[in-house]
Amino acid sequence: MELELKLRQVCERIGPLDEAAMAEAAARLDSLTKPPGSLGRLEEIAVRIAGIKGEAMPVAGRKAVVVMAGDHGVTAEGVSAYPAEVTPQMVMNFLAGGAAVNVLARQAGADVYCADLGVNAELAHPRLLDYKVRKGTANMCRGPAMDREDAVRSVLAGVEIASMLIKHEGYDLLATGDMGIGNTTPSAALCAVFSAAAVEDSVGRGTGVDDERLRSKIAAVRRAIDVNLPDPSDPIDALAKVGGLEIGGLAGLMLGAAALRRPVLVDGFISTAAALVAARLCPGAVDYMIASHLSHERAHGALLEAVGLRPAIHLDMRLGEGTGAVLGFHFVEAALRVMHEMATFESAGVSKE
Repeated sequence: MELELKLRQVCERIGPLDEAAMAEAAARLDSLTKPPGSLGRLEEIAVRIAGIKGEAMPVAGRKAVVVMAGDHGVTAEGVSAYPAEVTPQMVMNFLAGGAAVNVLARQAGADVYCADLGVNAELAHPRLLDYKVRKGTANMCRGPAMDREDAVRSVLAGVEIASMLIKHEGYDLLATGDMGIGNTTPSAALCAVFSAAAVEDSVGRGTGVDDERLRSKIAAVRRAIDVNLPDPSDPIDALAKVGGLEIGGLAGLMLGAAALRRPVLVDGFISTAAALVAARLCPGAVDYMIASHLSHERAHGALLEAVGLRPAIHLDMRLGEGTGAVLGFHFVEAALRVMHEMATFESAGVSKE
């Protein structure tokens, strides 16, 4: 109960966007040498970030992507094309700078952090954020993935990471990433629980499973929901029964950033499942989220709609890791540069009408 009270207090700190800053930002955009609204979503993003930070002329500032990692007992059901051992191996790859997200983050001028929320291995690295709640979840087809307390701990770990990065490391813009073999399966289960989508419409091919494994995934999600009966009105109950530790960590990162008035770029299917958990815990947190892309995963669009987010780009990506969210850094920075660097009609001596 004490942990859940702490989580409620985080949610209570999430306030509305600054309407005055948004109005001033919108007026600034309308004064620039272009037809009103002609930069489309870029203008929407600029106004949103003004409201988030309470500044009419915000800057992107320092950028970081947080890759949350955890293992999943449901891999025993044959739901993934890769063995569970890949999770700790990829964590070390992130820390060595060799993964796709590292490459794209370097291009964006962003830093990569990797947090162990529930990897089923002993990991040691000076740059690893060790927030391990437990060594992976249990097989959700046979009972709850974790107990309620562990679910809350995973969310609070994400809140703590957001606080550390924003308050102590000075980051202004965060992005979400994930690593966990099998984690599209609990994400699909959360999609079915929260969005009322049919199970078969919630489950996609994840890492590229064949038809046989896809049938196994659908059956696994259906069994997990039937066995555990997750309560869609209680997001912690659903997270504990059919979720994952890194999913909880990502939800907490979004809540923690919102409480500190910082925007978060949401990556693909797993990150959006986490965003849905965060949104059910605190609907106001959605205002602080920016959907980076629509992934190739089957139900990602349904998840985004359930959260209330619109993706900015569609590149048929399905890697995860935060790769789509890191690409989003570019268009966020572009939106804010327009605010600062583009001439106004008055300063350029251009007729407005």
